Amino acid sequence: MSADPESSPADLDMSAPAGSPESPPGSRSARIGRLARRAAIDTRPLRHTAYRRLWIGQGVSFTGFQLTSVAISVQVYELTKSSFWVGLLGPANLVPLIVFGLWGGAVADTMDRRRLLILASLVTWASTLGLFVQAFLGGRSVALIIGLVVVQAVGFAITAPTRGAVIPRLLPTSLVPAANTLNFTASQVATFAGPMLAGVVIGHGGYPVAYGIDAVLFTVGLYSAVRLPSLPPLGEEMGRPGLRSVIEGLRYLTTRPVLMMSFAVDIIAMGVAMPRALFPEVAATRFGGEQAVGWLVAAIAVGAVAGGLVSGWIGRIRRQGIALIAVIALWGLAVAAAGLAHSLWLAALMLALGGAADLVSAVFRQTILQTYAPDEMRGRLQGVFTVVVAGGPRLGDLRAGVTAGLVGATASWAGGGFACAILVVLAGLAVPSFLRYTADR
Repeated sequence: MSADPESSPADLDMSAPAGSPESPPGSRSARIGRLARRAAIDTRPLRHTAYRRLWIGQGVSFTGFQLTSVAISVQVYELTKSSFWVGLLGPANLVPLIVFGLWGGAVADTMDRRRLLILASLVTWASTLGLFVQAFLGGRSVALIIGLVVVQAVGFAITAPTRGAVIPRLLPTSLVPAANTLNFTASQVATFAGPMLAGVVIGHGGYPVAYGIDAVLFTVGLYSAVRLPSLPPLGEEMGRPGLRSVIEGLRYLTTRPVLMMSFAVDIIAMGVAMPRALFPEVAATRFGGEQAVGWLVAAIAVGAVAGGLVSGWIGRIRRQGIALIAVIALWGLAVAAAGLAHSLWLAALMLALGGAADLVSAVFRQTILQTYAPDEMRGRLQGVFTVVVAGGPRLGDLRAGVTAGLVGATASWAGGGFACAILVVLAGLAVPSFLRYTADR
């Protein structure tokens, strides 16, 4: 693993003062200061110039991406007055994400990842400009909008695994967990801020302004990709990327129980416990109306951000396998508690706790993949990671909705949480090598 070539020796200084100059080392204030520094999010990766640019670019551009996602849904509904057409945006995003996420990961193992990231970013940028043009000209073609959504999803599907495969090439292995924590925290902030910004922008400036802001914000992400160092493949050169190379990556995955488990536990977490599809019904029947839906949705993201801000301990965890099992069990139990709560504030608090556990889970899963897999397989496995992360919550929506129709919303919500906690523990016990896995192997 190589550090950022643009970093100076001062940038790589990992030391931190033991206490403030104003306080004696053994004083209470000094101890509190040391504890606060150990708990605070680890920002050392930001000392590496290339990673810092990538992190800023990703956070800023993802905020615009979330803004556009909301604007597209509102525009399509305004044009059609039909939730069916809005629902079609789901497969328009998911299908390209699955297909091109796997293919893009294979391509990332065969060519310079900087170049691939730039090309895929240009595809996403072009689709955003297309959305801006059609809105500015007063276009009313839903088919054109959905087509542009497909193109945008293709670009995102390629950039996501490529960006994940880039990080271990920019930083020392010891800083990869901290980098992933920073990434996921910034993504959660964008997930919250983007839709909030959309409500203001669409109401005052309309769709052209919303898409225009996204296009401007995306230039920051594009600039960060352009400024990356060259990142050619390190392993043996493989042939033309295609179905065969994707299958090779999947075959490699099936021979590595640790990696397989890192994906399996995420499917359990999202597919079994995600209660998102039940929010409207529970808000209407238990918490007094539609406004409660916003609190329930926001609680998970707010909890994830809060968890990220006090995540300094994550990089010090060596037994990452058993830690991953523990935080996913915590996610399931928090979801179950939220499903049984009869006050909105308690349900939101439990979902926030679950959101914090989910962020830690995401950091451990991404870190295990990036540090366990060899560089020549990292792109393809990042493609699988992208598909699982995108597909898991949608499986959870399906599971929650079907189960609620059979046993009711409360049983579906709380039962899914309890089932997740039990299943993830049983899965861990079934694969002892995963429980024994440590960061340094």
